[in-house]
Amino acid sequence: MEVKPGYKLTEVGVIPEDWMVTSVGDEFSIQLGKMLDTEKNAGVSKPYLGNRAVQWGRIDLADIGVIKLTSSDLRRFRLREGDLLVCEGGEIGRAAIWREPIEECYYQKALHRLRPIRGYNVQLMLYMLQRLASTGFLLNFVTQTSIAHLPKDKLQTVPIPLPPTKAEQDAIVEALGDMDALIGGLDRLVAKKRDLKRAAMQQLLTSQTRLQGFSGRWEVKRLGDIGDITSAGVDKKSRPGEIPVRLVNYLDVYRKDFISSDDLTHWVTAPPHQSRRCAVQKGDVFFTPSSETRDDIGISAVAIEDIPDAAYSYHVVRLRLKEDWDLLFRTYAFKTRAFLDQAETLCDGSGTRYVISQGKFRSMTLKVPPVPEQTAIAAVLSDMDAEIGALERRLAKTRALKQGMMQELLTGKTRLTVS
Repeated sequence: MEVKPGYKLTEVGVIPEDWMVTSVGDEFSIQLGKMLDTEKNAGVSKPYLGNRAVQWGRIDLADIGVIKLTSSDLRRFRLREGDLLVCEGGEIGRAAIWREPIEECYYQKALHRLRPIRGYNVQLMLYMLQRLASTGFLLNFVTQTSIAHLPKDKLQTVPIPLPPTKAEQDAIVEALGDMDALIGGLDRLVAKKRDLKRAAMQQLLTSQTRLQGFSGRWEVKRLGDIGDITSAGVDKKSRPGEIPVRLVNYLDVYRKDFISSDDLTHWVTAPPHQSRRCAVQKGDVFFTPSSETRDDIGISAVAIEDIPDAAYSYHVVRLRLKEDWDLLFRTYAFKTRAFLDQAETLCDGSGTRYVISQGKFRSMTLKVPPVPEQTAIAAVLSDMDAEIGALERRLAKTRALKQGMMQELLTGKTRLTVS
């Protein structure tokens, strides 16, 4: 490998000649957290962090639990401002810095706690872990038993670049921190716009708020009256004489608002008569009739075109409308809280599986405006979707830009001017 002047090839890749390679164990004291054992743990109850509470660059306070700790545990496992917490399992290497969002907290064994012993910038270490995890480098240090994990003795040996001065470390952190701030701002803006759209849907799709120029009465209609509801879709068994079809499966409906031919990549075979019966036509509304949780029953997606070589799965229910509704309106009409609450109430089951029958689907109701008002409502919500989509694309580009900056700055390929 050719290395340009002023750089050297090391176990962490090509870095500037004046940078060093050190290790996590040389720069940080590392300690695993408290073992959770409800039968053996004794002492006073205290809040603690588990693996799920540590997300990239942030602590999720919603996932804080309670554990009993002895006086020795209280001294050993109490978190301090600036402690770096690193996931030992799960998404290995995922890390966040403890900034004392609550006054007192401890941590469990699924987490390593890192404290600098020679002045290595903790935020820089967090960025290093992001890069090492995203490139797959950390996998070289994983121990694979029944569950992959990163033990302390392996984490200590992970090599990391060391910029020669505190000023350069701080400059790298500041530049990447500015990108984090931009990403965080876009994240919050996207979340705000999504909340606004949800609120608009609840208002506009239930006639609580009317658009200017519309005042006619909305009708309450049963699904069984406005269209044909069918299940018994295509299964995955292969039999002689069958023809290949693309499948509208459960995840297509669960994850998307629209179904188009470009979205369908899963192929199965089906008898010709079943393929015709389960065909996908423009305007068909598909629902999820079963789930592990009640609140995922009745999720919907709409076919926005005829797809002659496609059929729907036996895990999906199809509603084919008899009425001439606005196509775009169909993608929003079944997503109100009022509609989904009906599905949640009507489904049967408990524990691991909930199902809503065709008959109960047919009994569900929703308020339906005249077609001109449907079109106007759909246009408003579609514009909001377009704005959210543009922000999401901008957010994705900004995240990609940060990844590029990390590659440049954390390897010294690009050096920042420091005073």
